[in-house]
Amino acid sequence: MFDVGDYIIYGSNGVCKITNVGPMKVSGLSKDKLYYTLIPCYIRDSEIFTPVDNERVVMRKVMTKDEAVRFVDGIKAIGKLKIIEEKKRENEYRQAILSCDPKVLVELMKTIKERMDARLADGKKITASDAKYFHIAEEGLFGELAISLKLEKEKVKDYIKQNVEAFIS
Repeated sequence: MFDVGDYIIYGSNGVCKITNVGPMKVSGLSKDKLYYTLIPCYIRDSEIFTPVDNERVVMRKVMTKDEAVRFVDGIKAIGKLKIIEEKKRENEYRQAILSCDPKVLVELMKTIKERMDARLADGKKITASDAKYFHIAEEGLFGELAISLKLEKEKVKDYIKQNVEAFIS
């Protein structure tokens, strides 16, 4: 269970701060069931209420600062996704995003970056799907690292570039 003040990853909402843990004050709901009240860090004017025992959405603590530093140091060694069937590419992208796993997000970004570079080299345009999923992965990864490293989200890419020789840019 998480505590008030904790920063967690909450599915596609990304980093959220827990502002309350307790029963909902709504008639008809059990007073025994506990809910988190979450404020997304990068979605304005939003508040989320979710059961403490919610297993349908990924909920995990954000990395600590030490974990984030070690993670960034290890980015170069992270590989790419293995997409076997072209027809299933977008589904693979979607599953990577839904994992909310920073390592998988980097794998996805490296996979898409390689594909975008190859398309541009062949004189082709970047696909809308590639651009969309790259952006979603980048937002999720950089959002978590920003909180963990106590940086503005816009400065995370520069931090990574300074600390990793070959990163996705």
